[in-house]
Amino acid sequence: MPAAEVDIQETELDRITSWRAEELERAGYEARFATKIAARHDVDLHQAVALLQQGCPAELALDILL
Repeated sequence: MPAAEVDIQETELDRITSWRAEELERAGYEARFATKIAARHDVDLHQAVALLQQGCPAELALDILL
C-alpha cells in the first residue's frame, strides 16, 4: 500500500475518533472519559450514550464499556 493511502486512512480514523468523542461529550461524558471511549472502536457509541441516558454515572459506564 502506498504511503499516501496509509496517511488518508489514518486521517479518516482520526476524524472518526474525534467525532465519536464529540458525540460522547454531547451526551454528557467529561472530555477525559469521552476520549478514552472514543478511541475504542469496539465500543458501541449508542450503548455508551444509552448508559448515561438511563442514569448510569459516567465512571461506572466507563468501567462497563471498557
